[in-house]
Parts: sequence; C-alpha cells; structure tokens
Amino acid sequence: MEADGTHSRRTFLKAAGATVATVSVAGCTGSPNDTGSNSGDGPSGTLTYSRGAGNSTLDFHITTSGEDVKVTNQIYDKLVDFKPGQNQITGSLATEYNLNGTTASLTLREGVKFHNGDEFTAQDFEATYRRLADPEYDYYIGEKNVSSYANITFGQVESVSVVGDYELEIESTKKFAPFFRNLAIFAGGVLPKSEIESGTDFSTTAIGTGPFTLDQYEQNGRRIRLTANENYWNDGPEVKRVIFDATDENSTRVSQLLNNEAHIIDGIDPEGVDRIKNNDGVSIQQKVGLNVGYLALNMERMEPFREKAVRQAMNYAVNTKVIVEEIFSGLATQSSQPIPESVMGYNENIDPYPHDPQKAKTLLEEAGYGGGFDLELAVFKNPRPYIPSPVQTAEQVSSDLTTIGINAEINQMSWEPYLEYTQTGKHDACFLGWNTDNGDPDNFYYSLLHPAVESPDGQDWVSFDTDGYQTTNASGWANEEFMSSVEEARTITDSVQTREGLYKEVGKLAHDEAPWVFLDHTNVLRGVSDSVSGFNTSAVGGPFLRTVSVE
Repeated sequence: MEADGTHSRRTFLKAAGATVATVSVAGCTGSPNDTGSNSGDGPSGTLTYSRGAGNSTLDFHITTSGEDVKVTNQIYDKLVDFKPGQNQITGSLATEYNLNGTTASLTLREGVKFHNGDEFTAQDFEATYRRLADPEYDYYIGEKNVSSYANITFGQVESVSVVGDYELEIESTKKFAPFFRNLAIFAGGVLPKSEIESGTDFSTTAIGTGPFTLDQYEQNGRRIRLTANENYWNDGPEVKRVIFDATDENSTRVSQLLNNEAHIIDGIDPEGVDRIKNNDGVSIQQKVGLNVGYLALNMERMEPFREKAVRQAMNYAVNTKVIVEEIFSGLATQSSQPIPESVMGYNENIDPYPHDPQKAKTLLEEAGYGGGFDLELAVFKNPRPYIPSPVQTAEQVSSDLTTIGINAEINQMSWEPYLEYTQTGKHDACFLGWNTDNGDPDNFYYSLLHPAVESPDGQDWVSFDTDGYQTTNASGWANEEFMSSVEEARTITDSVQTREGLYKEVGKLAHDEAPWVFLDHTNVLRGVSDSVSGFNTSAVGGPFLRTVSVE
C-alpha cells in the first residue's frame, strides 16, 4: 500500500506472468439513466432455475466456471454491467465513467448498502481489487487460488487510487480498447472490505450489494437458495426468492419444466427443444450466441500436435457439418475461426474446414504420422451451451478420427473435475467452449489462445506449469505472430476499422495454424414457463433475474 492511497499491481504482473498489453478507449463516457428504485408492492413468489451442474464455489475470484457465475451474478454488483439481453454496457455501482488515455475516472453511486449493512465506498473496490491482484496485500487470495480471470479482467491495470469515498481513478499500463467491458466481467464484482479483512470464507458465504442475498448453500452447491434484497438500489427484485437447482440429466430438467417444478432451465439438447415446443405452457427462448465450441489440442502432451499439418488433418477429418446439422439439430453453425459472426473482427472470407478424410490422410503422411497414433479424447458428461450434446459429439469425432488412423479413446468426466483436469493440462485433446464475458474479440483471442507468458525461442507451445501460464489456453499454443497481433489489437483505441482489420488477420492465422479443431457456434437456449415474465435470454452476462416475476 502506497502512502497516497494508490495500489499498484507491481509484483502481480510478474506473479501472473502477464505479458499483458493494455488499455483504453479515449474519451469513452458513460452516464446511465438506470437508477430506478424498487417501488412496487414488493417481491413475491419463488423462481426455480434448473441447470446441469451446481456450484463448486461462491468465490468468483477463484473460478472460471459459468455455473458458479450464474449464482454470484445475482449477489454481487460490478462498477459497470451489461444491459439485460444486450451487448452494451451501462453503469451499475459507478454512475459516471470516463476513460482518457490510460486513466479511467469513475464516480460511484452513493447510498448503496452491502447485505451485511456496510455502505459501499471506493475503499471496497480497492480492497476487492487488491484481494484479487496484489500479492503485497495481506488478504491477497494467493497465486495457487486465483483464477485466470485476475489477468483477463485486471491484467491491464497498473494501479487503483481512491480519490474520495465515491471517486476512483484506475490507471492502466497501456491504452486498452475493452477496458470498461472488462470491468463488467463477473470477476469485477465488489466485496465489502470489512469482510475481506475479517477473513470471511467467500467460497460458501456471499455478501454483495446485488438484488439477492444468500439464504442457503446446500448439497455442496447443487441447491442454492437466494432471498430478495428488498433494499436493492436498482429496479427489482420481483420475486421473493430464487432457487438454483442442479439436475444432471437433460431429459429430467425438461420434465421439471413441463411439470411446473422449474420455471427456467438451461443446458437443453435438441431432443429437449422438441419436447418443449410440443407442449403448452412452456416455450423456448432462443438468441444467437456469442460463443464457440472447440476441441483443444494439447501440444505439451502430444508431440504430433506440434506439427501444423497434423492439426489441420484433424480439422479436415472431423465432420462438423454432421455435428451441427444432425447432432445439434441445426441449432448451431459450423465454426471457421475463434469468434462468432456477430463479434467485431469476424472474417467472412474464411470457410469452415471441409470434411475431407483423404486430404487429412495426406497431411498426416506428410507430417510423418501416416501410421496414425493414439490419444485420449476428454469430454464433459453434461451439456454445455456451446456443445449441447457432448457425448454424441465425442463419439462422432472419435469415429471420424478413426477413419484417418487416429485412435481416440473417449474419457467422460463430470464438469467440476473436468475443469480441474483440463486447466492443469492433463488432457491430450479436450472439448471446451466459451461464452464471451464481454462481447469483445479480445475476450476470445487473448483469453483462449494467448498463453500470457513468453514462449521459448522457436517454439510455438509452452508448458502448463510455466509461471503465469493462462490456463484457459487449453492447447498450450504460443505462436509469436499471433501473440504480437493480439497484443497490438487490444491497444488500438482510435480506429475501430484498424482494430477490426487486425482481428480479421488474426482469425485467418488461427484458422490456418489450427490449435483447435473448430467445431461450432450455438444459439443460446432457455426453456421458460409461461408463468414467467420479464426474463431476457442473454448472450453475455447474466442471467438477469432481478426483473423476473412469476405468477
């Protein structure tokens, strides 16, 4: 802690190994009008949200799991947030936010209370930031615990200064185009300083300023009850309580919806879509997703994957058209690059790899692997939004690879241990996907394919145990041309066209180098009871439940 109240990242960058390029949107200003208050008759009723997996934690500083975030997004507010159902940001705990060069100035909302009664001030954000990003803070969460979102969300931040109780200045190391969008990511949630410094265990306790308070954390996170925060500063909540329920089987969740045992369900496979469409009283909400599903090829463990021709061969071998049209019933499109069509920088001149087994065999022979090889094909058991039928997809991929001599043994795992398994690089090849955190191309390219560390000379892969390695890069890929271009793109703040053009080049490079087998982009699907009002399916952020009511 420095004498002027400014807290810098200092050793955090070193600890996180961040090569972190950085920040800013010159002159970007926000002035939200969303300051409404809860002035109705008060919340009533119970909303039940059923999903395929429970929480592994309530501590959003140590997780990368979207399941964990579905709950914590109801409890914690950020300085800025996404508008429900939209890809635009708005003020939340900050009422004004401006970015000039590398300096962000924020005016904070007054009169907001945490669930423990503390009044929110700039000191709370400062302490929260330091818990996540400052190894010199006594309450730093620790290198072994902190998630890769510390780097994704705050890797570009040089310092946080408390100017007054309701004034903050955040200094970045460089200009950084998606600065405020990163603040809207779940990892930007604000904890109360008093609870941080009293040692509260946030893995099972949650105390924010959000629309719902934690009531009960049951069955190791598989059933979580929230209660309305009736003193919430913004609109809502409209329901008295929310229950998050984890139900493994897709068909069972659909039955819950049809039997009025759940009001909203996610993780819906194509069979479930048909069942919902064929019944009264329920419907499917569908939105074009900002996501990607892929098969990550771990170059650290598998020497054949270090050959570009092998990676390309696998892309030619896998019939992604069958996967999206038959297995996913047309609720997805084939992927040709890491970002979906609706994200800025999408390169419309790149086509998905065609299904061409003969081309794949030729490439394998040229790479010296004409006799094929064995590998483990890791896959999660339950549907994820980007791969709604994981086991069937794995079976299709395994079958396709067999035709070119690659024997892929499928290894199914539950979601929580699967994340641990893949983030520590124990897989040969693994299915993964990504729902964007902020709708910006940087959130795909940097988060998923930049290692955040330098690669050894002449080598385009790095080891997962390298200090500061960004574990969301499940391929171990470290292509210097790619890394340099991505770092440059995130610093371009004066020309959207220039930034967009660079991302189109990056997309072509990723397609050709093929660190993944590119699979799909899916639509976002939710099954919703007709008794629910005010729910907007969101492609980024959320779910936004504070404005939802039930009859």
